[in-house]
Amino acid sequence: MARPTFSDVLRRPVVVAPMAGGPSRPELVIAAAWAGALGFLAAGYKTPATMAAEVAAVRAATSEPFGVNVFVPGLPCADRSALDRYLRALRDAGPLGDGTWDDDGFDGKVAALLADPPAVASFTFGCPPAEVIRALQDAGSLVAVTVTSPGEAARAAAAGADALCVQGYEAGAHRGTFANDDEPGRDYGLLSLIGEVARVTGLPQIAAGGIMGPRQVRAVIAAGAAAAQCGTAFLRCPESGAHPLHKAALADPRYTATTLTRAFSGRPARGLVNQFIRDHQGAPAAYPEINNATRPLRAAAAADGDTERMSLWAGQGYRSATGDPAAEIIERLSTIERLS
Repeated sequence: MARPTFSDVLRRPVVVAPMAGGPSRPELVIAAAWAGALGFLAAGYKTPATMAAEVAAVRAATSEPFGVNVFVPGLPCADRSALDRYLRALRDAGPLGDGTWDDDGFDGKVAALLADPPAVASFTFGCPPAEVIRALQDAGSLVAVTVTSPGEAARAAAAGADALCVQGYEAGAHRGTFANDDEPGRDYGLLSLIGEVARVTGLPQIAAGGIMGPRQVRAVIAAGAAAAQCGTAFLRCPESGAHPLHKAALADPRYTATTLTRAFSGRPARGLVNQFIRDHQGAPAAYPEINNATRPLRAAAAADGDTERMSLWAGQGYRSATGDPAAEIIERLSTIERLS
């Protein structure tokens, strides 16, 4: 029997993005499946056992295809002295955890996905080894890799990926760059990136970055993408597990802009500009060390109702996010054929 293709798992041109840290809970993925969209569970920051339990919860509710996204571990911080200086500067901001490196349970998550393969296994922050991609494909999963440049796309294609999540500069939350550095050439806007990636590989592209409405979906499809991946568009919906304060901040008039920052995690991520970001603009490239250190601080801020110290991840189109049910948002995003 022929292996499935990415088009086989798409009933609508909409993919609900994996949003780590709470938003992409099973309820959102199930709602997406029922509405005909491809939803992704976010395995980031979860144990392999928790990830497997969420996969089981989705399977119990639907037989429709869905995906699971896993973070590819990077290297420990190369400049520990810079990291220590930054952590000392955070001592008055709130409680801190250990600024230690970990691999986010990568091997255990891959093993769990091999034992119970989803329709799509996707990877962010790097390209997994070719043997991991092949093993997942042999188990029955399609494999997608997040890329932010033509060079990253070429590497993912050479490793055997079935599809690419092409992430433009407009996207909310963490940039999916393979390397945690500031080298030029990974700040493409989404539409230009789609075209540049197509020059190096014909793999199907899932376009991500600031897509909030049907006209933007139509634009990326016209540019050559197979589907549009939306995250911020779903942050405020009832099925999202985003913190209520985060949901409210997206509509709060005092938050007027987004920016890229390493302040909360040590990796570039786009979020609403708040006081913490303004105060800590010199964060070094140290992921997940800073992310682990600031986790208690962010939790305490949420408990205190203080959005000025929370990581309020959001894409550039965040003002268009609504509190409508996920099914209604998917229906609206999918009505590209009715646009004149």
